[in-house]
Amino acid sequence: MKDLILYFSILTLLAACQSVQAPVTSSKCEPSKSTNSTHNEKLENALSDLVSEGIPGVALAVYANNTWWTGAKGYARIEDQTPMQTCNLQYLQSVAKLYMAVGILKLYEEGKIDLNAPITKYLKAEHSKHISKAETISVRMLLNHTSGIPEYNLVPLYVTRLLQNPDTKFLPEDYLRYVSGKPLDFEPGSRYSYRNTNYVLLALMADAITGDHAHYLNQVIFKPLELKNTFYRGNENYLNYPALVNGYWDRYSNGIVENASKLQRNNVAALIGDDGIVATPEDAVKFLKGLMEGKILQPSTLDSMKVWTKDRKGNNAYGLGLDYTILGGKVAYGHSGGGIGAGCQLYYIPEKNLYFFVGINLGTVTDSPLHKVAEPKIEKLYTILFE
Repeated sequence: MKDLILYFSILTLLAACQSVQAPVTSSKCEPSKSTNSTHNEKLENALSDLVSEGIPGVALAVYANNTWWTGAKGYARIEDQTPMQTCNLQYLQSVAKLYMAVGILKLYEEGKIDLNAPITKYLKAEHSKHISKAETISVRMLLNHTSGIPEYNLVPLYVTRLLQNPDTKFLPEDYLRYVSGKPLDFEPGSRYSYRNTNYVLLALMADAITGDHAHYLNQVIFKPLELKNTFYRGNENYLNYPALVNGYWDRYSNGIVENASKLQRNNVAALIGDDGIVATPEDAVKFLKGLMEGKILQPSTLDSMKVWTKDRKGNNAYGLGLDYTILGGKVAYGHSGGGIGAGCQLYYIPEKNLYFFVGINLGTVTDSPLHKVAEPKIEKLYTILFE
């Protein structure tokens, strides 16, 4: 299961709480009226099983057969044992790329972007100058990760600065400077390779066209779909939401969990296009459901999102902001996300006409010794969801 593979023993998790950083969020919220029409003991037990393997907290939202089911287990905040609730805001991490892609495709429908035009047509010169052979890279290549542009978050200097000085205020231009002048990894359009840098550029492109891409996403996605518990930039108190979960990580990959909330929050607050959105599980599902049901984009545009690039083995990999994967033996469309203190998945299963979001407040960018223990629990959750 992409980006949800770090799990820890509950004993080491609780022991680690003695030396964690001070929490930065209260993680409290008021649950709305239950959306569950029936009790699902199997799903409840599956979430409990995941928590028993060391995940601080997990939240799930499912929509299928005109019925909602939501549930949560564990803690939104370990330090005072604040329970995880379905109303808690979860970090969407790279799932934000799907929202960004939809925003770009809305601009395409408005006639403001040609997907086959070079990115230099829309990016400011101060941004495009950092990208080698920028005039040979199209907007479409950014969307489907075939640009060949290097990955900024694999640059050692960036990672060092991020981890050694969590209070660093990164700007979008900073990410471009880490790849400035570097040769492309491959000829544009020749193959697929996932790059966060692509979506930073898309956000900057949308800024150049709309003046404020975050405001634009709010106008064309959040408001039409009534996503009242979805937040992306917009004010100086961004991410200071009482309902936002604390984030945890296994810094040394030794099974000892620490509070990484400050680092997690500061990192996410600085990211645009490739990350940065927080939402409740139900709101996340509402977004994907609205997208797949044609409530945001025209049918032909939605179809273009599902023109898949291939990975090196020749398997479907990625469309225009839309990930293609196999979960529990089923084809799934959507996106996954992972970061320093959180991980999640948001997917639609066409065969079952089912949507789900599952999020944890445990980082997925460091390795952990309990992967193999947790993987069967994840597969069990899939089996229950798709049966």
